[in-house]
Amino acid sequence: MVCIPTVSLNGCEKAMPVIGMGTSSYPPADMETAKAAILEAIKAGYRHFDTAFAYGSEKPLGQAIAQALSQGLIQSRDQLFITTKLWPAFAEPTQIVSACKMSLQNLGLEYVDMYLIHFPVRLTEMIKRTPVAEEIVRELDVKGVWEGMEECKNLGLTKGIGVSNFSCKKLHHLLSIAKIPPALNQVEMNPAWHQKQLRDFCRAKGIHITAYSPLGANNTKWGDNRIVESDVLANIANLNQKTTAQVALRWAYEQGVSLIAKSFNNDRMIQNLQIFDWELSEDHLQKINQLPQRKGFTLASILGPHQIILELDAES
Repeated sequence: MVCIPTVSLNGCEKAMPVIGMGTSSYPPADMETAKAAILEAIKAGYRHFDTAFAYGSEKPLGQAIAQALSQGLIQSRDQLFITTKLWPAFAEPTQIVSACKMSLQNLGLEYVDMYLIHFPVRLTEMIKRTPVAEEIVRELDVKGVWEGMEECKNLGLTKGIGVSNFSCKKLHHLLSIAKIPPALNQVEMNPAWHQKQLRDFCRAKGIHITAYSPLGANNTKWGDNRIVESDVLANIANLNQKTTAQVALRWAYEQGVSLIAKSFNNDRMIQNLQIFDWELSEDHLQKINQLPQRKGFTLASILGPHQIILELDAES
């Protein structure tokens, strides 16, 4: 079994494996398919799992954890690092704790290891589809919502708290009011979107970066094939006797971030873990540094091109 390095997070009681399995799928997988894939991931050596209320994968993840314990695949829940996220419809100060408890109920767990604000925006009602109507989109009450996140940690519902899709501007504001600083910021990052400015800011502030869509989120609403069909990455992969995906994941790891890689294919799941016993050369790193840069994920691609959303997407 692959030995996966871990990273210590500020204000979090447990180290986090630097690669985790993503459980978001498009279109959404059925419960049994998701549970079976997660069990295979546990067998392969994954101990870090990323979910969210919005993904609909909290329940199959919880069922897979229970089955892994009963089958002896893991000896205790403490061997796993579980991340879930606060959906914007619950991003109201009085709803944070109850939303976290609802996710714990879905997961069948007493606590999660990391609880994140999913998006820096508020929705005033639950939705069944996207994009959403402009009238339900509101600015996030960062101070009030973060106080609710801090309460979740103080109550022991989560070991650590953080954010997702936050810009430098949003993080600067959050840090000015936080009693407990965010442990991490989960954002899109890959060889076609380096996020250097944000990485430099977070490093200076002690905030860890976790990269989602490290392979470009191909075959989703917002992703594309810039990573998986990159000639530059394919050439580097051939020279290293690796896959294009392994080169992209190794590049992210060498930038000092952790990463969330989603695959329900057993072979690719295992390949995604095989990035720790080799390095990219300086020449190959330079070639990756020269790749054209463009953001793939935007809030507007999910929630709609509303004024508040467009302003958030434009922030650096």
